[in-house]
Amino acid sequence: MEDMLLKVEGLCKKYSKFSLEKISFGIPKGYIMGFVGQNGAGKSTTIKCIIDLIPYESGNIQVAGLDSKRNSVEVKQHIGYVSEEQYFYEEMTAEWTGGFIGGFYSNWDKAYFDKLLCDFNIDRKKKIRELSKGMKTKLSLALAFAHRPQLLILDEPTSGLDPVARSELLEILSDMLQNGDCSILFSSHITSDIEKIADYVTIINKGKIILSEQKDDILNNWKVIKAENGLYSEEVCKGLIGIKKGELGFSGITDKVEHFSEQFRRINPKGKFKTEKVNLDELLVRLVKEGEYGA
Repeated sequence: MEDMLLKVEGLCKKYSKFSLEKISFGIPKGYIMGFVGQNGAGKSTTIKCIIDLIPYESGNIQVAGLDSKRNSVEVKQHIGYVSEEQYFYEEMTAEWTGGFIGGFYSNWDKAYFDKLLCDFNIDRKKKIRELSKGMKTKLSLALAFAHRPQLLILDEPTSGLDPVARSELLEILSDMLQNGDCSILFSSHITSDIEKIADYVTIINKGKIILSEQKDDILNNWKVIKAENGLYSEEVCKGLIGIKKGELGFSGITDKVEHFSEQFRRINPKGKFKTEKVNLDELLVRLVKEGEYGA
């Protein structure tokens, strides 16, 4: 990946019961990266390190070529951030909120903010407490985009939204990326949202990156392998991940189908197996959880 807008290299952050261990990934300019993992995997901790909300022990983070520690204030001018929970002055209006937030950014574009309010059908005179959760999320996006950031960081923004609101939000994000000037780090445990709009996918588990590639490569290379129980053996399943065994057969996933095929036919010359496509949800589950017979 060239022309990286965000580069995270060897990031380590230690708590008493949890650690980020040498986290490394990058996002090219103009692309969306889905940051996927179960709750507690380290997504939010990584994001807080990127935007310099918490200190970290070692590693390097660059945004638009700037070191996030040494240039913390300047880097924040390049970042738009939307979290799962939106915190506002509930008695104030959307219009007032824009004026208040705009004071923190040197490149705040009021005309663009007003246009976003209009595009998102947000009544600028309505008090925040009168807005639904979905409308508050849209307001957060408008606030995050109005200073025209190079990097938009979304930390579980679709969590708690109904399917219609989630679909509308994903369309908004896709439209905003059309000019190619902005990149998005989209953190979520809702893999179907990531699968719809992401160009790259990074999967984190227990503070470690276990996969980071282009989404299409992941979905094309990884397959589910299925066969009858009578063909199961530790040798034939060597190399399969997330193995599960049921009444009708066993299954596992691999990104080395040809190697598995050679191995399978050598052990079971007359046996048959089948391959199926894998989605991000099943891939995540298989990668982060041991199956009945282990990974």
